[in-house]
Amino acid sequence: MSILINGSTRLLVQGITGQEGLFHTRQMLDYGTNIVAGVTPGRGGEWVLDGKIPVFDSVRAGVEVTGATASVIFVPARFAGDAILEAADAGLELIVCITEGIPVNDMLTVKQVIRDKDVYLIGPNSPGLITPGSAKVGIIPGSITQKGNVGVVSRSGTLTYEVLYALKQAGVGTSTCVGIGGDPVIGTNFSEILSHFEGDPQTDVVVMIGEIGGNEEEKAAAFITDNMTKPVIGFIAGQAAPPDKRMGHAGAIIEGGVGTAQAKIEALQKAGVQVAHYPEEIPNLIKQ
Repeated sequence: MSILINGSTRLLVQGITGQEGLFHTRQMLDYGTNIVAGVTPGRGGEWVLDGKIPVFDSVRAGVEVTGATASVIFVPARFAGDAILEAADAGLELIVCITEGIPVNDMLTVKQVIRDKDVYLIGPNSPGLITPGSAKVGIIPGSITQKGNVGVVSRSGTLTYEVLYALKQAGVGTSTCVGIGGDPVIGTNFSEILSHFEGDPQTDVVVMIGEIGGNEEEKAAAFITDNMTKPVIGFIAGQAAPPDKRMGHAGAIIEGGVGTAQAKIEALQKAGVQVAHYPEEIPNLIKQ
């Protein structure tokens, strides 16, 4: 079992003819992801990757012809907000936005429009999702993880890779990994993904990777206290960050003393979460 994506996911790639889009489409296809369509305005009627995937001018046309159920977006930041809205308007169930640096005003508009739609937006500034042995949507390397019973949810792309690889090296597999994105305004938060893992019978333990800035980890701690029965292992990046400095993602900004690593760690520990001091410690905490 998995959350959000599986072997039945029918994926459409927005920006498929660009350099990044084409490269990662090939990687996803080689992993076994069921990619049914691509979209690049003005390139409709073409085929890419040796004639394997048709290209459409619009998401709606791609959905109507191929029955796509999810989209992944490799579109420049100035166009990515509109790309998200186009995917949502076409009725897709899941939208994964890899693009980083979308203007905050654009994302506020996106959040307002999709609020009442039945859609999950992962990102922006997300590495995507992977269900090992089944499908991957985004840029997470398939070689660094294996199938198992540990759910992973993260704000940090690079740390996601490090943790997945550490788990694999320790013989620990993953049910699904979700990178929720590191920009200031994102679609789906920690609590929503934790809820999915709580309801997934094939996920026994959850690893949550946070970082300094904002208060999403504190909100997740409250959710864990009230709703989670499965053990959660945490890690907060930026513990050594100097005060009053912006570190890492655009979302990793500490303001007015809110969003510090220590505050997040204390909130998670109060919720019963074991918090690792460094990523390589996570496998041992899981095995305990």
